[in-house]
Amino acid sequence: MSANATDAQSTAPAPKPGDIHRRGLMLVLSSPSGAGKTTISRRLLDLDPGITMSVSVTTRPMRPGEKPGIDYYFVDLPEFERMAAAGDLLEHARVFDNCYGTPRGAVETALRAGRDVLFDIDWQGTQQLAENAREDLVSVFVLPPSAAELERRLHSRAQDSAEVIARRMAKASDEMSHWAEYDYVIVNTDVTESVASVQAILRAERLKRRRQVGLSPFVKGLQAAL
Repeated sequence: MSANATDAQSTAPAPKPGDIHRRGLMLVLSSPSGAGKTTISRRLLDLDPGITMSVSVTTRPMRPGEKPGIDYYFVDLPEFERMAAAGDLLEHARVFDNCYGTPRGAVETALRAGRDVLFDIDWQGTQQLAENAREDLVSVFVLPPSAAELERRLHSRAQDSAEVIARRMAKASDEMSHWAEYDYVIVNTDVTESVASVQAILRAERLKRRRQVGLSPFVKGLQAAL
């Protein structure tokens, strides 16, 4: 090696770990009603400032106490249909007389900024996200420890009639049939342990090579400095 080459190598700027930044991810939690995904989601949001809840767009009327852009983005049906046709929604569905969807722009902005976005959606919405943004998706299916415990939890919420609970139990079998489509599965026996499991999944997924933007030039800089 020549002296000039040695001098050039010694004066080259040292690689900086700070040049690496992370692309955010989309974390989906799905489960049958009563299995615990909403409780897990709320605890996760309280514990991890790096994750934010996805805000859906909807055609339903705003309810008392709700705030636009915080609870939902409220639009009329023609605007919703325009967004869907233009590909501005990562996933969308009609639920009874109203439409719901996930705005692509807000999610993409968060991911580019390195923020993770949490989704509380069903298997159909998860399939649409997988079709539109699979590389950014991390999906977790939450199962109850038993059918009896699922029914007990539905009753303990004291929110639904016996008829509604029976319908939810009947629907649970169909929802659980999609468990194998998810990246991870958690049996929610204890909510504290389940939250810890989701946190472990997040830690691992955040370190995935493809999410560390700037890693390749950082490694090349390390090699050049040797």
